[in-house]
Amino acid sequence: MDVKRIFRGPLFWIVVAFLGVLVIGQLLTGSTGYKTEPTGQVVQLIQQAKSSSDKTIKTVTLIDPDQEIRVEKTDGTKLRAHWVDGQAENLGNDLQSLFQDGKIERYDVENPKPSFIGQVFSTLIPFLLIAVVFIFLMNSMQGGGSRVMSFAKSKAKLVTKDTPKTTFADVAGCDEAIEELGEIKEFLQEPGKFQAVGAKIPKGVLLYGQPGTGKTLLARAVAGEAGVPFYSISGSDFVEMFVGVGASRVRDLFEQAKTNAPAIVFIDEIDAVGRHRGAGLGGGHDEREQTLNQLLVEMDGFDVRGGVILIAATNRPDVLDPALLRPGRFDRQIAVDAPDLPGREQILKVHARGKPMAPDVDLTAVARRTPGFTGADLANVLNEAALLTARNNQQVIDNRGLDEAIDRVIAGPQRRSRLMSDKEKVLTAYHEGGHALVAAALPHSDPVQKVTILPRGRALGYTMVLPDEDKYSTTRSEMLDKLAYMLGGRAAEEMVFHDPTTGASNDIEKATALARAMVTQYGMTERLGAIKFGQDNGEPFLGRDIGSQRNYSEEIAAAVDEEVGKLILNAHQEAFDILVENRAVLDHLVEELLEKETLDKHQIARVFEPVIMKERRPAWTGSSTRIPSDQPPVMPVPGRAEQNGSLHDVLPGGSVGPDEAIRPPDYGSGPTPPSHQ
Repeated sequence: MDVKRIFRGPLFWIVVAFLGVLVIGQLLTGSTGYKTEPTGQVVQLIQQAKSSSDKTIKTVTLIDPDQEIRVEKTDGTKLRAHWVDGQAENLGNDLQSLFQDGKIERYDVENPKPSFIGQVFSTLIPFLLIAVVFIFLMNSMQGGGSRVMSFAKSKAKLVTKDTPKTTFADVAGCDEAIEELGEIKEFLQEPGKFQAVGAKIPKGVLLYGQPGTGKTLLARAVAGEAGVPFYSISGSDFVEMFVGVGASRVRDLFEQAKTNAPAIVFIDEIDAVGRHRGAGLGGGHDEREQTLNQLLVEMDGFDVRGGVILIAATNRPDVLDPALLRPGRFDRQIAVDAPDLPGREQILKVHARGKPMAPDVDLTAVARRTPGFTGADLANVLNEAALLTARNNQQVIDNRGLDEAIDRVIAGPQRRSRLMSDKEKVLTAYHEGGHALVAAALPHSDPVQKVTILPRGRALGYTMVLPDEDKYSTTRSEMLDKLAYMLGGRAAEEMVFHDPTTGASNDIEKATALARAMVTQYGMTERLGAIKFGQDNGEPFLGRDIGSQRNYSEEIAAAVDEEVGKLILNAHQEAFDILVENRAVLDHLVEELLEKETLDKHQIARVFEPVIMKERRPAWTGSSTRIPSDQPPVMPVPGRAEQNGSLHDVLPGGSVGPDEAIRPPDYGSGPTPPSHQ
């Protein structure tokens, strides 16, 4: 316990002042020598004096305001008590009778007035207490930068030499960002190299990307590598309830940085203060805009003193004010994306430091199983694996722990307490089997990595369909295949049980969103063509519905709904036909799932060996007048096809003639979806 801190605190002095008031009150009241007794005992003493032949009471005094009885006995004993309401009249009569009988020398009724000193102290003491509290509060407010009276000061934290350092060696999977930020470190350490060729140091660097990709980690690495003062602050630390505080804090922050130039200022989540101006419902002039205006001036205003580099991070670069993003302020905008396969492997190696791994653990295989994972996701995978290892009292992290950790990150922890009936298990097995079988039968679908009927999170089971390599674009055929296997679970329920359940609600939601995106964003329908419907530049602060703008008519809206319905209907029918054609394989898969509950990629491949594959989709250009070429694309690097997939994967299934372009796809013996003219 910090004793000195207690004595310096305001609470201690408030207690001292309160005790002082009690002492002063006691001194002002004075010691009268009267002993306090119960009221009944004193009243009984007075009544006994009436019937007693001896003179036992000398004087009695009644003090009216305090309802106090003071009795002085003949032996010198002094007693006092307080009468209750209703006793005053009886006491007066008893004392009058005693006095007339000569059994007491006198009795008095007093109504004393407070002394002048007592009045002064009783008036001043409350004000003195308030003054003492105020003085100590003011004294404490003037202490550090986080105190109330310093609210206009910057809350930036200065990274010192004693702070545990993060370096670029702790960052992996974003080599381009490291290279760009490493150049800034080099400029600060060797400015002459750049000044010799007339290069100027960038004034600002914006790191943007999805959450978990390592933007803040990169900033911490710059702080550990730069060797110059590094100020770190969050965008939400600028704006408070007081007007003008945000702008004042921006001025104070840059004043500190310029005083210690060269220096680096890092603002995390800059979208909290750098949003597009004039976007609010309450008018364009608010505290956030004042703060942003001051930030714009500090970054590139009339004051030309340099030496301060601003690094900012955000997940939402689209909502930032254009004036903030122009060259001269944020000269460099660095995208920090989810890592590719080599990047994921490097990140796993970084986070595997200090964790005992089994000899057969292959981090490259783990990286292949986690496409789309960010650095934070991968760190969570290894941490979950370590937690599971410790929970099971094991010494090293093995492949089983890593496999479970990946499942926990993707779908949540396994719900062992959820006991499903045999009927629910069979239904879940057919549902997940429908997803897996449709995905395996379609040529443009990603491979099925895992199928399980063990409940995880809110799902009763799940099917993991992931690509074997990183993909950065998606073809129309791949989207159509994805729509089909999304609806494979619903189709399996309809085919086997003749009565669908609510288990496909999330599948329907995702399929509808994908189909609508194909129509309104990607231009993948012949009827509406390559036109984008709707605008994404609505103000993000007005809400999605208020801020979005619809730039098409009601007729087009109806056509969009029809095309979305057509895509969903075709995909649903295609999935149903695949399941009918491969019913024996589906039943075999369900038997395996009921027995083993979880099947991996190799087990699934053995079950799916007899699957009847669908033919590749015909070429599609969106119009009968655009005939695709039969000439294959140029491959600039020999052997590139073997490295990044077969050339056959990027070529259409065949040419399409004018009569084929308008013919709907053939889905076998199933019903043909209605056409819309």
